[in-house]
Amino acid sequence: MLNNLAPFLLHWAITALSLWMASHIFSGLRFENTSALVISALLLGFANAIVKPLLIVLTLPLTFLTFGLFLLVINALMILLVSALVRGFRVSGFWTAMFASIFISLLSVVLGALLGGSDPATTIQMQQGGNWL
Repeated sequence: MLNNLAPFLLHWAITALSLWMASHIFSGLRFENTSALVISALLLGFANAIVKPLLIVLTLPLTFLTFGLFLLVINALMILLVSALVRGFRVSGFWTAMFASIFISLLSVVLGALLGGSDPATTIQMQQGGNWL
């Protein structure tokens, strides 16, 4: 269990840092205090882990129809959901949430790559020998 704690804390810190930076870039995204930021980062992680996969499955035909672009809408909805649940976290509207979610996603990927946030257990090893079809 403790083996999973360090990657969880790193991911939580990256999400919090991304949210904090997004709040300085987008004027419609505001945190009243640090505790609202920390709780929002934690709740956004839980929403992305639990609610987002359910929404993806429920909207699968629409996602196929839009060639995956509807996933951007789902990301924005996750931010709006978290802002509705956390007192002290405000998002001015859908479009702010949409562009902030794109920024947060890209920044999280970059920071995760720089800080070594990838899990070695998920790394795929290629076979050294053998025939490729």
